[in-house]
Amino acid sequence: MTSAAESLPRGDSDPLVRRERDARGVITLTLNRPQAFNALSEAMLAALQRELDAIASDASARVVVIAAVGKAFCAGHDLKEMRAQPSLEYYRGLFAQCTRMMLTLRGLPVPVIARVQGIATAAGCQLVAQCDLAVASSAARFAVSGVNLGLFCSTPSVPLIRNVARKPAFEMLVTGDFIDAVQAQARGLVNRVVEPERLDAEIETLAASIVAKPRAVVAMGKELFYRQGELGIEAAYAAAGETMACNMMEPAALEGVQAFIEKRKPRW
Repeated sequence: MTSAAESLPRGDSDPLVRRERDARGVITLTLNRPQAFNALSEAMLAALQRELDAIASDASARVVVIAAVGKAFCAGHDLKEMRAQPSLEYYRGLFAQCTRMMLTLRGLPVPVIARVQGIATAAGCQLVAQCDLAVASSAARFAVSGVNLGLFCSTPSVPLIRNVARKPAFEMLVTGDFIDAVQAQARGLVNRVVEPERLDAEIETLAASIVAKPRAVVAMGKELFYRQGELGIEAAYAAAGETMACNMMEPAALEGVQAFIEKRKPRW
C-alpha cells in the first residue's frame, strides 16, 4: 500500500528535497522527484548537501530520516543528465559531489535512518547502505544494477561491502540482480522490514528509542563506530578505550551510572 502523500506528483515549484522537523529534533528529508524515480541529479545532490550541512551545525537535531515520495526510494544517478555531458572531467566532478554527500551522512553527529518504501538501485542502494540505519517496506527491492548498463557500481560498492558480506555483495555487483527486502535484511543492508502500512510507525519506534538517549553520547559513539571499523584491532581498541574514558567523564554517563547504582531512571 502506498500512502496518498507518496502517490502525489511533484509540482514544478516544489523543492527537490522536502524538510520537516518535529519538536524533538527528528528531521525528515524527503526526496521529491517521483516522476524521475528520485534520481540523484546534480540539483538533487546539491539540495541534499545543503540540508545535511545545515543539520551538521544544528545542535538541537537528534535524528535524520531520509525518505522519498513515489514508487521508488531512489533509482540512482540521473542517467539522462550523465549521458548529456560525456567528459571525464564532468564525471569526476559528479562522483566527487555524490561522495561528499555520502560522507556528510557518515559525519553527521546524529543517526541517519533510511525509510525505504520502494526500489533502491545503484546510487540509491548506495544511499541506503550509507545511512546508519534502514527500515524497509516489504515491497522494497534493492539492486546495484549499473553492470547491466556496462557501468560497474564502483562507488555504491564502498558502503555496500561495509554492510553486506563480501560474496553476497560481489554477487549483487556483478549480476545487477534485485533482492527483496527480506533478503536485504538477512544480508545486513537493512535493519527492519515491515508491511507498507507499518513503515512510519516502525520509523517512529526507532527514532523515539534514539531520542531517549543523550545526544552527546550517541554522537561520540557514532564517530567511534565508523572510525574503529577502518583500523587494525590494536588501534581500534586504543581508540575505543580512549572514547570510553572520555565518555565516562560526560555528565550523562556519570548520571546514568549513578542512576543504575541507585536503581532509578537517569535524569538526562
